[in-house]
Amino acid sequence: MERSPTRRIRALLGIVNPTGWVIAGLGIAAAVAASRLHWREASALAVACLALLVLAVPLLLGRTRVRVDLSLEPLRVVAGDSVAGSVTVTNLASTRMLPSMLDLPVGDRVHRYGLPALAPDASHEETFTIRTEARGVIPVGPAITRRGDPLGIFSRDLSWTDVPEILVRPEMVPLESLGAGLLRDLEGVSTDALSQSDLAFHALREYVPGDDLRHVHWRSSAKAMGAAGHTELLVRQYLDTRRSHATVVVDDMVESWPDPEDFEIAMSVAASLAVRAVLDEFDTSFMCGDQAATGNNGHVALDAICRARLGRTGLATSAQRAGSVAPDTSLLFLVTGPGASFAEMRLAASVFGPEVRRVAMVVNRRLNSRATDADGVPILHLADKADLGALLRWSLQ
Repeated sequence: MERSPTRRIRALLGIVNPTGWVIAGLGIAAAVAASRLHWREASALAVACLALLVLAVPLLLGRTRVRVDLSLEPLRVVAGDSVAGSVTVTNLASTRMLPSMLDLPVGDRVHRYGLPALAPDASHEETFTIRTEARGVIPVGPAITRRGDPLGIFSRDLSWTDVPEILVRPEMVPLESLGAGLLRDLEGVSTDALSQSDLAFHALREYVPGDDLRHVHWRSSAKAMGAAGHTELLVRQYLDTRRSHATVVVDDMVESWPDPEDFEIAMSVAASLAVRAVLDEFDTSFMCGDQAATGNNGHVALDAICRARLGRTGLATSAQRAGSVAPDTSLLFLVTGPGASFAEMRLAASVFGPEVRRVAMVVNRRLNSRATDADGVPILHLADKADLGALLRWSLQ
């Protein structure tokens, strides 16, 4: 563990800004030159540097007691939208607060505000607007008060707020319903597929060897045998009720995306699919690299999409993780770029069983949008996200 004196020394050195180090170094160099060369000019420069350092120290004295309230609305937006923000500083001290500076980091930029002198319990508010341009996460804060001299020789910085995040979602396209999945559930959606054992009774049919005798409708069988005059068993036939679970897996491998813009289109595709799945009341899962989300809350998947980045995981490994996170997947979307191999896509698709409906997508802006089929898996070649709806209609029909 670091010793307390060492921490104190580091804290003292931390109040010296680059300007202060330059002045201190210049003063030392001038003092050495004056002592060896007997230059009066160097002596005057050394004294001036020392005077600046000494005069700046009293401006550090005193305690800063304030409350800083940071407000951002909304915290989730689509790329291109704006976020309204405000920061309010309230003087909690019993004495008047001297003018100071307030720094507020916003992403890779810093908003700097001059705070006026504030009487006890007085407040000062600054408003600002954050314009979003692309998908991602924008951290805001912490708000830092800076007490020091006007020349920036010394400053004492104090943090007053946490670091809220603005989640910027990609632009999305409206899609038609994805249809029903394959996993049966009490809250399932009734489809036209017939089943031998489910919840929704549909019709009767003749018995065939291998049918479960528990599904024989004995009363109807007796009536049929009386009318036909020979043995004829009738069994119940059911409509298959299904609880759908849509899983979207996006390839994060850097080599799969020679053009980063293709990856951003893939994120738009993933977000569009996730929103449509939630509107269809599907459970929804998303997987891309180290980002994973599952459940019936669309915000969870969309938040993970905002955080997704290029990495080294790959499509097949992400699909394997998705198989563990969402084993009840009934509708699978695999999204990759032009740099991915067909073998990688086949390996990712093979993670899920044949009962899972699978759709692969290759995003490539340099080619025309089209649809092909390989081993029974539709492959959608997407050049523009606006073509997603038409391609999905073909693949899910």
